[in-house]
Amino acid sequence: MKIGNVEIKSVACLAPLAGITDKAFREVCRSFGAGYGETEMVSAKALSFNDKKSFSLMELSESEHPCGIQLFGNEPALMANAARLAKNEGADIIDINMGCPAPKIANNGTGSALMKNPELCREIVYAMKNAVDTPITVKIRKGFDEEHINAVEVAQACEEGGADAVIVHGRTRQQYYSGKCDLDIIKAVKNAVGIPVIGNGDVKDIKSAEKMLGYTGCDAVMVARAALGNPWVFRILNEYFQNGIITQPPGTEDKLRIMREHIELVCSYKGERMGMLQSRKQIAWYLKGFRGAAGFRDEAGRVATLDDMYRLIERVLEFQNC
Repeated sequence: MKIGNVEIKSVACLAPLAGITDKAFREVCRSFGAGYGETEMVSAKALSFNDKKSFSLMELSESEHPCGIQLFGNEPALMANAARLAKNEGADIIDINMGCPAPKIANNGTGSALMKNPELCREIVYAMKNAVDTPITVKIRKGFDEEHINAVEVAQACEEGGADAVIVHGRTRQQYYSGKCDLDIIKAVKNAVGIPVIGNGDVKDIKSAEKMLGYTGCDAVMVARAALGNPWVFRILNEYFQNGIITQPPGTEDKLRIMREHIELVCSYKGERMGMLQSRKQIAWYLKGFRGAAGFRDEAGRVATLDDMYRLIERVLEFQNC
C-alpha cells in the first residue's frame, strides 16, 4: 500500500490512542513490524499558541519512520499551520482526527463532530494539502450516531479535498467502543473512493484481521486496543499475511523482557518518576493472562521506580514457575 509517496510495507498498522501511543510505545510496535504508527492527537489550536506539551507529542525518533502525526481542530487555517509544523517535526504522514468520541473533543466541534459537516471536512483537507506536500489522511467513524451514518459522504468529501487515504472505524460516535465494528460501512467506503482505505475496529488477531480484509477489501488494518501489552500482535499478523506462517506469541520470560525494555525506554524519554507513573497501566496490560495476574496488576498500580518494576518481574517469574 502507498499513502501518497509513502510506502507501507506491512498490512497491520498502529492506531493512534490518546495517552498511550507515545514515542516509546510506537517504537516498540514498529520493532515488531507495525506498518506505521501515529502519535497521540495534537491540538492545532494549542500549537498556534506554541504549547510545549503539544509540541512534545510530535517528537519522533529515527527508528519509527514511517510515522504519522495526528492533528485535531476545526479551523482550516489553523489546521494548515499545524500541518506545516508537523512536517517540520518530520511527519511522513499527517492524519486528521475526525473520529474521537470524547466529549471534551466532540463538544468543541472537533474530532467526530466534524462528520456533521462534510463540506468543512473537505475544506480542512484542502487547506492542509495546499500547505504541505506531506500525504494527508483522515480518520473517521461510521457516523456521528445511528441517525447520521455518513462515512461514505465524508470520505468522498475528503477525497475531493485531496486526502491520500482514509481510515474508517466501523462504529458511530454514539457507540464509542461498544457493540461490534460494522464491516459493511468499511466496505461501502472502499467501494466509493479511489484512495487507500484502512479498516479499524475489533482487529485483534489473525481471524479478525482476515475477516476485515477479505470482506471489506480494505488495503490494510489498524490495530488499537489489541496492541496494549501485546505489541507482538504485529509480528503475528505480518508473518501470516506475508508468509502464511502462524507465529506463536512469546513465552513468559520474553514477554517480561519486552515489558522491561519498553518501560525502560519510556523512562529514558520522560524521566523515571514521570515514566513510571505513566507506565503503570502499560505494566498491567502486559501482565494480563499471567498466573496470579489480578494481584500483580494491582501491584503494578503502585510501582514508582524501575527497581519496583524489576522486583515485580522477579515475583511474577517465581509465581509462574512454582
